[in-house]
Amino acid sequence: MAMISGDTHRLRLIVRYTILGLIAVMFVFPLVFMIVSSFKPDLQLLTDTGSLRAFLPVGDISVNNYLAAFRRAPVGLFIFNSVVVTGVTVVLSLLVCSAAAFAFVFVEWRGRDLILTIILATLIVPFETIAIPLLLLASKLPWIGAEGLTFGWLNSYRVQIVPFVADGLAIFLFVQYFKDLPGELIEAARVEGASWGQIYRKVVMPLAGPVLATVAILKFLAMYNQYLWPLMVVQEETYRPVMVGLQYFFQLNRAWGEIMAYLSLITVPVLVFYLVLQRAFIASIASTGVKG
Repeated sequence: MAMISGDTHRLRLIVRYTILGLIAVMFVFPLVFMIVSSFKPDLQLLTDTGSLRAFLPVGDISVNNYLAAFRRAPVGLFIFNSVVVTGVTVVLSLLVCSAAAFAFVFVEWRGRDLILTIILATLIVPFETIAIPLLLLASKLPWIGAEGLTFGWLNSYRVQIVPFVADGLAIFLFVQYFKDLPGELIEAARVEGASWGQIYRKVVMPLAGPVLATVAILKFLAMYNQYLWPLMVVQEETYRPVMVGLQYFFQLNRAWGEIMAYLSLITVPVLVFYLVLQRAFIASIASTGVKG
């Protein structure tokens, strides 16, 4: 009987991992096609799409598409801009949204529930409805920099970062996670004389690894893939991100090999971010389990 039970369990594992493997292959195939196609000339790329050769590095393979992509547009500058804007926004958003959620969950103050409700209500407002008013506001805001006092945030990093630091969805995720933390930890810290700032830094945030990783992933993808807002507020090439830079490859003579090369290049930061965050996420889960 035990042998039959063991065989059934093994069969279930085989079926489960087979299904998961097939799903993984479905997600990997587009990446493989993109990378392989980036090394092929346009004629061969279009010819191979009708067969499995589209996923194989066969035929006339070279790095000419990558060289042409760098000649057509400042690819390195676009990637740098997106990494700076996305990285700074993610870090600031994690700090601001987690602190706001901490205040909503653990600190008693008048109007707390009403303000949280208003923040959550903003989730149903499409960005397109506030884009024009936000653009008019950004074009008149003051800023003190190396040139002194100036007005207007257009053509800058700050106009791509500041409007997206506070995020209703991120605050909601932090609030839901903080509500599930043991209240005894907070009470014990308060009895020991810890301030709210100390409780936030030393008690709550060390346990918030999973929600930090979740919010970071969602925020990274949203910011890195932004197109509409940068297109509206950035007219200078110096501050353009990767998604706006993609339009360089659809002007005049369209070269699909160069497009695939550009897409492969701008995907690298996403993969690096995912791998780094995955390791941090696993480490945070492990450390949280040990502490518990």
